[in-house]
Amino acid sequence: MRVVVSGSSGLIGRALVEALRDRGDEVTPLVRRSPAAGEATWDPPTGSIDAGALDGADAVVHLAGAGIGDRRWTPERRREILASRVESTSLLSRTLAGLAHPPAVLVSASAVGYYGDRGAEELTEDSTAGTGFLADVCRAWEDATAPAADAGLRVVRLRSGVVLSPRGGALARQLPLFRLGVGGRLGTGRQWLSWISLPDEVGAVLHTLAEPSLRGPVNATAPGPVTNRDFTAALGRALHRPTVMAVPGVALRIALGPALAAEMVLAGQRVLPARLTASGFRFAHARLDEALAALLAPGA
Repeated sequence: MRVVVSGSSGLIGRALVEALRDRGDEVTPLVRRSPAAGEATWDPPTGSIDAGALDGADAVVHLAGAGIGDRRWTPERRREILASRVESTSLLSRTLAGLAHPPAVLVSASAVGYYGDRGAEELTEDSTAGTGFLADVCRAWEDATAPAADAGLRVVRLRSGVVLSPRGGALARQLPLFRLGVGGRLGTGRQWLSWISLPDEVGAVLHTLAEPSLRGPVNATAPGPVTNRDFTAALGRALHRPTVMAVPGVALRIALGPALAAEMVLAGQRVLPARLTASGFRFAHARLDEALAALLAPGA
């Protein structure tokens, strides 16, 4: 296959490109900097894109977007988070819809933030959208794929949970504290965490590329979501460290800003991968303990 990938320099993108190339696929990264050999350029804010690099591709995977949890949600940052997703997805979808030889499938990133803070409610792809900034972003993000879907492409909106990897993301940020024995639950610890290991996230993307029955929203989460309290205990066990500490909600609101803390750290979603499971996807890491053991093993 010839696959075009946006966001190829991110945690998921790097792992996906490696997996595609390892199995013999031709990968064309879609980048905003000066392109190297085999890359194509685009610039969503200006509406510029190398349509020729997309024409004739077999598939497109769209992962680009500004980081959500890496800085406070100032009004400017909120606009950047939203625009980086909606502008890029809209440009890509419109371009694909107008190609003479469009790809068969577009896999476009989304997130479980779509569901909002739902307590212990079990959520599948048939569940309604939630409320809040992240839910609004995810709805607009997914809606921006409409031109591609209306043009007949099979569009998968991949609602990913927290992707676990020691090389980046939430787990990598927590590891130093936990290794020192000062990690602990966040707030009450009762908020649900829908997670997925990086190998399974990449596997889910590859599966959706190949599985013609999958279209529309697809939850990319492990089948065993856990509470923050249980995640904390599991990470402590994996590292053989105590986890008796706790970070009060008020401290998180001060450190991260009230909105980011409320929606990303203290809120939760109990999301199940109903469509992935029904389509035959097999998780390498279905349970948290086995995922952490594999991810944190020496040489992993």
